[in-house]
Amino acid sequence: MAVGSHDYYEILGVPRTATTEEIRRAYRRLARRYHPDLAPPSERKAAEERFKLINEAHSVLSDPEKRAQYDRGGAAWQEAPGAEAGPEFTDFGDLFERFFGRGPRGRAGARIVFPGSDVEADLPVTFEEALRGGRRSVRIGERTVEVRVPPGVRPGTRIRLAGQGEPGLGGGPPGDLYLRVRLLPHPRYRVVDDEVEMDLPLWPWQAVLGAEVEVETPDGPVRLKVPPGTQTGRRIRLRGRGLPLAAGGRGDLYAVVRVVIPEAPGPEERAAYEELRRRAGVPADRPASAGRRE
Repeated sequence: MAVGSHDYYEILGVPRTATTEEIRRAYRRLARRYHPDLAPPSERKAAEERFKLINEAHSVLSDPEKRAQYDRGGAAWQEAPGAEAGPEFTDFGDLFERFFGRGPRGRAGARIVFPGSDVEADLPVTFEEALRGGRRSVRIGERTVEVRVPPGVRPGTRIRLAGQGEPGLGGGPPGDLYLRVRLLPHPRYRVVDDEVEMDLPLWPWQAVLGAEVEVETPDGPVRLKVPPGTQTGRRIRLRGRGLPLAAGGRGDLYAVVRVVIPEAPGPEERAAYEELRRRAGVPADRPASAGRRE
């Protein structure tokens, strides 16, 4: 078998952007699945070939120097100047001890010990849980696990539950469970990095003249001052009313102004708008522009 003549990423089932940890997990999962000592006698030869490819791919992609050479040269990476020769693995018992760090070889009836694989799953989290934390029961396959959601989790946060992954083989330790936070939509609040946003609907006269309005926040209602001349899209900050921060304290909440136009103004309102248009002294056939009128 010619070393380096295969797509190592495809062999391990990982993208070319995979991290070292993702490569390690993929290798452990496949090595456990295709170890020749676990295959029936009739399938052992094919398992040995597959296992050799898996270890060849791991040996290259887990080494930053070899991986960089492989990414540059592809199948011909070893022909590049300074490239190291790839491994030709034949002793599967030694491989097992090298990469898994435990257990006898498994031939001639010896016990084989494999650690369990890690498991990843999504964890839907409400805004209230992200804000204050809480405890959840999560269904993973055919079992239910308890998880504590720490305050301040963000979308993409990974929560590790040690020993809650797949069981080991032959008395090996279980893997870990990683729960990836997915924030559920909230009717009022939006999480943007370390900040929280909410819409602030205003009537035209409130935006033009300024106002003091009562708004709901995650901590209850507050009075918010709107400066005169506030435009749609302006963000008004409420300090310390966002999500908890890793360094302590809390992020900010921003009220995003949205000026609301009456859909069906009454006769008096319409007359008032007609008078405003007359007094504005701007061309009726041009769009509005920010700043001073011409």
